[in-house]
Amino acid sequence: MNRIRRRQINPQKINAMPFQDLFIYYLKGRLKTANGMFQNNFLGNWQEEDDSFLFFSSPASRQIQNILDHQHQLSYVDSYEMSYDQWLGEIFGTFDHGKFRITPIWESGKGQSGDEKVEILLDPGLVFGTGTHPTTRDCLEALEAAACSKEFKTVLDLGTGTGLLSLAAARLGSRRVVAVDLNLLAAKTAVKNVQLNQLQDRVVVVQGNAEDIIDYPADLVIANIHYDVMRHLINAEGFVEKKRFILSGLLRSEAKEVADRLVRHPVQILKQWTRDGIWHTFYGKTEQQT
Repeated sequence: MNRIRRRQINPQKINAMPFQDLFIYYLKGRLKTANGMFQNNFLGNWQEEDDSFLFFSSPASRQIQNILDHQHQLSYVDSYEMSYDQWLGEIFGTFDHGKFRITPIWESGKGQSGDEKVEILLDPGLVFGTGTHPTTRDCLEALEAAACSKEFKTVLDLGTGTGLLSLAAARLGSRRVVAVDLNLLAAKTAVKNVQLNQLQDRVVVVQGNAEDIIDYPADLVIANIHYDVMRHLINAEGFVEKKRFILSGLLRSEAKEVADRLVRHPVQILKQWTRDGIWHTFYGKTEQQT
């Protein structure tokens, strides 16, 4: 877990959307990267098990063909062209939720000032997690509740994505936050957002498997993550050793399964959120905690 080096941010360099149009190439297989294999229009590789999604800011058919010619474990599946907003599934702009004001970097300096909102600068890049999804907003509310307890000095954020919830925990007073994501592109994005918010002294980003890191000691664990991963986390010994927990990203049937699993542990659910009859979030504590 390397400490992220502090970097000063020049506001004049960040008040623009990161991309306008995206050119996405879907390849079957795991890409082997090497220095110099991409041109300046390459934005990143989103790896999902045996699938590679390569992002470019302009057409890159020749680069893709060159990769396929040299890496025979890969095969071309499809390609897509879309706007940045289409990729995110929304037009991401500044919004308030609870104590927080989430501000895209391209709107930095344009927001309101003089109020008591806790501002978080965010560059989502190619990663989902702008804070507009119902489960993320519920997690922000749960974090506010957790911050009122004594069990908030250290936080473990599993499936951090853009790092938003880790940044929120640090802004609310957590002294040490470990943000974890298996996806390398997500981890790199979270690192950038930690730097944007000058929180390198409180937040450390780790690229790794949530199931391997659940035993890391922390007061609070946040898991806004796929149910297939969460069900293993709940059964881990390290889960019940946490003083508080926030579990989210759950559909109705999955939430029922989680609730059934939680009753087998010495824990108490303090609050449950249900949004649109679809998404569910749990906030709770171990029974020995006050």
